[in-house]
Amino acid sequence: MASNNTLRSYSIIPCFIFVELVIMSGTVLLAYYMECTDLFSVHVQGFFCNDADLMKPYPGTEEASFIPPLILYCVVAAAPTAIIFIGEVSMYVMKSTREALLAQEKTIVTGDCCYLNPLIRRIIRFIGVFAFGLFATDIFVNAGQVVTGGLSPYFLSVCKPNYTGTECRFNHQFIVNGNICTGNPVIVENARRSFPSKDASLSVYSAVYLTMYITSTIKTKSSRLAKPVLCLGTLCSAFLTGLNRVSEYRNHCSDVVAGFILGSAVALFLGICVVNNFKGVHSATVKQKSEDYRGLPLMTFPRVESPLETLSAQNHSASMTEVT
Repeated sequence: MASNNTLRSYSIIPCFIFVELVIMSGTVLLAYYMECTDLFSVHVQGFFCNDADLMKPYPGTEEASFIPPLILYCVVAAAPTAIIFIGEVSMYVMKSTREALLAQEKTIVTGDCCYLNPLIRRIIRFIGVFAFGLFATDIFVNAGQVVTGGLSPYFLSVCKPNYTGTECRFNHQFIVNGNICTGNPVIVENARRSFPSKDASLSVYSAVYLTMYITSTIKTKSSRLAKPVLCLGTLCSAFLTGLNRVSEYRNHCSDVVAGFILGSAVALFLGICVVNNFKGVHSATVKQKSEDYRGLPLMTFPRVESPLETLSAQNHSASMTEVT
């Protein structure tokens, strides 16, 4: 250890390159294959030809939505990244918050010339974990959609089954034949990816992660409403995104609720268990206090008299008085 504010480590760079980057690359690659390829086929779920829950009008392509996917994904990815970067830089520049930051973390010396100060480490940690969770949420959503094959509210409008055929002749006949649909196969396959809602999952994951970062990291004494307004505005945007999916008949209410639960669970797990509520990783002061007493002999500790010993002594003195 070079000084009180530095810590020498020869494993942080190799661990980052050969472990964390490999895991991140594998996660991104799996998300790409599940999102942009046909490697995983969607489960063909059966349906009733006269199911009213599946006969909503076709709302058009995803690009025609009130919240297009391109804009949603850019906001979901860029907004937390920018806020985390600005927040960390601002805290490091301000003298009051900088002292607290340096007390939580130390500068890592990885060699004779490589120094990683707390600012760089925290930015890489928080943004890296956020990016990993974003791709992980996308993987969980795609896996759920592929396994369940949940039907969208407009499924029958794009499936266009032959209602005069033998399959749909009876109202209560359950259709399991996937070849009964006469509509566009690409649109029909997209209509089988409703559970859980991807837009709801990604938006609420980004909102919850950013809310935890703001409430745990940013300290504002001059304004007591800035943090609540920013956090509630972020959560409200994610909530409205889910409502928009329901109002446009692109997802069921259950799909949006499942997406909210999935995104919130991933964000809470990463925020609490991985980045430790966005606090520093060092707790030298607590460890030092506990270790200071290990080398001391037992006789140096003050003796604390037990209440039972006091009571027994009083009874003994009283009995001696009665005898005398």
